[in-house]
Amino acid sequence: MATAFAPGKCILFGEHAVVYGHPAVAVAIDAGVEVKLETSDKWEIKNDHYSNNFEEFQASKNPHIQHIIRNVFDYNGLPLKIKIKSNLFSSAGLGSSAALSNAMGAALHQLINPEDEINQIKLAKIGHSAEASAQEGRASPTDSATSSLGGCIVVSGEKDEHLNHVFDTSLTTPEGNREWSIHSVELHKNIKDSWLVLGFTGRAAPTGDMVSGVAERLKQKPELYAEMQAIENITKAGLTALELGNLEAVGIAMNSCHEKLKILGVSSDSLDNMVLATRHHSFGSKLTGAGGGGCMVALTNDPQRVAQEIELCGGQPLISKFGSKGAHIKKE
Repeated sequence: MATAFAPGKCILFGEHAVVYGHPAVAVAIDAGVEVKLETSDKWEIKNDHYSNNFEEFQASKNPHIQHIIRNVFDYNGLPLKIKIKSNLFSSAGLGSSAALSNAMGAALHQLINPEDEINQIKLAKIGHSAEASAQEGRASPTDSATSSLGGCIVVSGEKDEHLNHVFDTSLTTPEGNREWSIHSVELHKNIKDSWLVLGFTGRAAPTGDMVSGVAERLKQKPELYAEMQAIENITKAGLTALELGNLEAVGIAMNSCHEKLKILGVSSDSLDNMVLATRHHSFGSKLTGAGGGGCMVALTNDPQRVAQEIELCGGQPLISKFGSKGAHIKKE
C-alpha cells in the first residue's frame, strides 16, 4: 500500500500568458488530492468527488492516471485499487488534475520503490507530462511544479538570475516548442501572515477548453498578444511586491491582472461579481486559473468577511494560507 498527497495551487499572476512563455506566479494551497494505492485482483478506482463505491478502472475516463501508469512507469504489476480523496473544487482552476497527477505519480513510485524517495523535480515533470497528454500538448508546468515543490513558484520562459532557479523543462505544443524555467520565491513575513480566500462559482471550467479558446482568439485577433505582454509586466510588478511584503501593491497587481484576463475573454459574470464584492475587504482580487467559471481569489487580512461576501454572491469559499507544503508520501 502507498498513499501520497499533493496540494492544489492558486495563480496570483500570469495565467494563460504562461502558456506562451510569459512568467506566472503561483502558490500551493492547503487543500489538495490524496491517492491511495494497493494491489488487488482487478483494476478498480474510487473518486470521492463522484462516487462512494469502487468501479472498474477505465483508461478513457482517467487519462492522467492512465498516462502515469503506462507511459511514465510502464507498470505491468498486479492490478491496482486506486482511491482518490480531494478537498479541491474540481475543474475550478485550482490545479486539481495536476495535484491528482502528482499524488498518483508519488504513490505509484512509492509502491514500486518503497525505499526510494521520489525526487520533487522528477515528480513535477511527471505531472506536467500527464497534463500535456490530457490537454492536447498546451499545458504549462505551473500547476504541476507548484503542486510538487510547494511554496511560491515562478514559471517563466527564461531563467531569471534574480530568483532561485530550480529546474528547466520544455514541451512541444501545437504552436511550437515551449521552454520554461521554474524558480522558487521566499515569501516575506507580511505575505505569510495574510490569507488567500478562494471563491468557487459552482461552474466547472476545464483548463484544456479555456486554453484552446484563447489560442483561437489569438489567431483571429493577433493584437491580443499585446495583452499577454501587459500581463507579464503586471506579473513582474506583483512579484516584486511579494518579495517586499507590500500587500497593497500585490493587490493592485491582482486587480490589474483581472482586467487583462477579461480582455482575453476568460472571465464571466459570476467571477466578476465575486471579484467586485470581495475587493471592499481585500487588498486585491481576481479570477485564478483558466477562468470561464471556476474560481476567483482574494488577498486579505479578514478571511471570514471575504468568505461571507463570496457566499452572498452564491459562491463557495475556501480559505488558505500562503505557500503550503508540496507533494509528499503519507505514512500509514
